[in-house]
Amino acid sequence: MHDLVIRNGTVVDGTGAPASRADVAIDGDRVVAVGDVDADGQRVIDADGCLVTPGFVDIHTHLDAQLAWDPIGSSSCWHGVTSVVLGNCGVTFAPCKEGDREELAEMMESVEDIPADAILSGLAWDWTTYGEYLDAVERWPKGINVGGMVGHCAVRVHAMGERSLSEEPATTEDITAMCALVDEAIAAGALGFSTSRTLLHRVPDGRPVPGTWARAEELMAIADVMGRRGRGVFEAAPRLGERDQDDYAATRTEVEMMAELTISSGRPLTFGLAHSFRRDDLYQRVLEFVAEGNARGARVRPQTTARGIGILFGLSHHTPFDGTRSWKRLRMLSVEEKLAVLRDPTSRMQLIEEGAERPGDEFLSGTYVLCDDTLDYAHDPNNTLTAVAARRGVIPVEAFIDLSLESNGRVLLNYPFLNQRLDAVAEMLADPNVVMGLADAGAHVGQIMDASQPTFFLSTWVRDRGVFSIEEGVRRLTSDTAGLFGITDRGVLQPGSFADVNVIDLDRLGVHLPEYVHDFPGGAGRYVQGASGYRATVVNGRVALSDGEHTGDLAGVVLRSRGPSVEETPHPVS
Repeated sequence: MHDLVIRNGTVVDGTGAPASRADVAIDGDRVVAVGDVDADGQRVIDADGCLVTPGFVDIHTHLDAQLAWDPIGSSSCWHGVTSVVLGNCGVTFAPCKEGDREELAEMMESVEDIPADAILSGLAWDWTTYGEYLDAVERWPKGINVGGMVGHCAVRVHAMGERSLSEEPATTEDITAMCALVDEAIAAGALGFSTSRTLLHRVPDGRPVPGTWARAEELMAIADVMGRRGRGVFEAAPRLGERDQDDYAATRTEVEMMAELTISSGRPLTFGLAHSFRRDDLYQRVLEFVAEGNARGARVRPQTTARGIGILFGLSHHTPFDGTRSWKRLRMLSVEEKLAVLRDPTSRMQLIEEGAERPGDEFLSGTYVLCDDTLDYAHDPNNTLTAVAARRGVIPVEAFIDLSLESNGRVLLNYPFLNQRLDAVAEMLADPNVVMGLADAGAHVGQIMDASQPTFFLSTWVRDRGVFSIEEGVRRLTSDTAGLFGITDRGVLQPGSFADVNVIDLDRLGVHLPEYVHDFPGGAGRYVQGASGYRATVVNGRVALSDGEHTGDLAGVVLRSRGPSVEETPHPVS
């Protein structure tokens, strides 16, 4: 008798191979058979009419702190994600001297909108090195598997102190110290190294984060560390289209530098890429530059999301009208109290009068209404707040008030500021160099909710639009992402692989309306988003979720890089 048998499902094994009807047998934390399984199981899941896939591997999250107080890893776990990568965009909590904790927490809040107070109170901070941080994560109860990269910001602060924010180049001694820190992290199992070069990421006082101004020799030396270890991914939030001209010469130089990093070190590199109306063709040019670099031996893989990256507004948190006096006064009230104010004729009139002044029509005509029966994220012009208001014969602020009252405060507005054209998203997703990522689970908790990316991708791009086959869609969420980060025996559903499994009713698959909840330390708030269609999610052979509800079984482990052994000697500076 097997520990678990999943019967009668359509197995999509994550490799891109054709789907087939088969049973899956699991003993302990491993898949032992895929095919006709005669033996019974101590537990049996009937997957008739469902897909049986590997668990999804999300390579771009910022759950570095949240997992300490949210062991199930929500909202990721509700969308079939069984393995996540932390430490993106250069911001991590290790290595960390005791006196630098507050600085790193405030930097994470400034860059990723995760409350610093929640971070400082929610973490034990019982580490100094990155390896010790991984050991701490190992001790946390976890419902999902967790790997991480070491971040340039923390490495630079540790090695250079206040000078880490300077535009002056790092000294030879600085680079040697940083390389030693990164080497310790990779030796301890870090999946790679991440850095931020975009001018959008800043510390609380407004200066760009440590590493923004790092020169090529510093980055090459760090990449060399991973090259000598024979493992690790280099991840970047690059400077694309910033301070650039129409010919994108600066962007070409940026991509060429990233390509050279991979050629010199032999390690792969990934970075975030998205479309924006501000630079409508930038993504196409970047893809061209990447293709040129890869043609000469580079290993560069941009990552993008499956839909627009949008800021959420709603009565439960921020609204587009908060810049006015009367709307600002609502901020301190509960949703029930806000609804009562909206129902009061005098207050309603004042809110409408002030809300009519701002924001402008350009913003409101690019803001889409999300409600329980209209949740397509398709950027349909008929669903903008301006269009909905016109159909109702009112102005946008009045339409928002009415929608809020009709939905008991649940309706949301979505303002996509990146990946604004879905045809551009489709073009990026179809590029063979592009990998699925950039969902930012755990980040921008009061603004964005994109952790539902796997559910949206499968339900929209695979099922509804038919842009990708189910085999290719699942491969993009599993073996493709796992392989890039050297996560072995996951992302595939084959005998011998770890038993991370999803049982999915594709016909029912869909995302729920996001909700704003207060479940972070100190009562801090965040957006969460559930899903329909997941019959079961299995992590390391144990059922973690059943019909969307977490079972309480926490079988997650820390994912550590493995690679060729090297001598424990200092690395020379390139």
